[in-house]
Amino acid sequence: MNKNFIWRFIAGLVGALAISYVSAETFKVGYIRVMDDAQAIVAYEGGYYKEQGLDVELIEFKSGTDLIKAIVGGQLDTGVLGFTNAVAWSSRGANLKVVSGAQQGYHAILARTDKDISSVSDLKGHTLASQKEGSTADTVLRGVVLEEAGLTPDDVSIMGVSPQVAVQSLVGGRVDAAFLFEPQASIAKLIAPVKQIYEIGEVWPFPCMVTITSADVLKNKKDQVWKSLDAQKVAIDLLENSPNEAAKLIASYFISEPTLVSRDGRSIPREKVISDAIQTQVFNAALNQADLDRMQEIADIMQRQGSLKTRDDSRFMVSSIIDLQWQQERGL
Repeated sequence: MNKNFIWRFIAGLVGALAISYVSAETFKVGYIRVMDDAQAIVAYEGGYYKEQGLDVELIEFKSGTDLIKAIVGGQLDTGVLGFTNAVAWSSRGANLKVVSGAQQGYHAILARTDKDISSVSDLKGHTLASQKEGSTADTVLRGVVLEEAGLTPDDVSIMGVSPQVAVQSLVGGRVDAAFLFEPQASIAKLIAPVKQIYEIGEVWPFPCMVTITSADVLKNKKDQVWKSLDAQKVAIDLLENSPNEAAKLIASYFISEPTLVSRDGRSIPREKVISDAIQTQVFNAALNQADLDRMQEIADIMQRQGSLKTRDDSRFMVSSIIDLQWQQERGL
């Protein structure tokens, strides 16, 4: 056989492989570095996205607002974040879809032990660290937690900061209390002089985090979106059934050092801290009718608060942004 033909054949084959590699489409998933988004991190670190044939780029965002902007702008395919972001942006005309559940809302109020705070009503006149105004946590804090305690947001000095800053503010005494999710709540209990006085997940359960995509991505990349949800479902099963194994995959995302030194001098392996935090949570890929009803209730709260406005001042219907074809197809 002619040697030139062989070399041309090999060169053509290598070129074809190179083109195939370059043209392989990356599926971009956004997340926030909190326990609520653990299923995306587990799916990535555990190789579950790869098992579905997806080349996933996992991209961290500092806030749900920044993440939803990236979805709206076409820089992301999906994201795990608070559903209130989808509600707010959809009311302004963005064509977004909630395609699965992720995690139930577990947010604790921790108060410094040197302050006379034993209940939510005792927060009056005190400083409370929470998330940025308009976030899911901020919405339920103002519209549910404080309201049910007979307080208004003006009764409490609310600081909108990151969870990490909230923990350090508790340690340094810059705030009297904080409204925290995991694993920051567990970390704060170990390193700050605090006690837990409230947990919204125990008294007012609601779906906090969901998977969101754009209608365009769902239309044009439905197969990839569903494969990503399949991968996250496997991750959720690991979180729910094998928290110790899940913790090994994600602990370094939340605690940089191998051990966490508590206030009483104990060195606790970071995997132990994260495993314990995982076990306080409820992860679920499916959304049931009670979840949908609660989401509508929160959207109504947003409208009362003025953070959600429709063009004709009509009631925003959460059903308009829900697409549960994946979970129905999977029999969830």
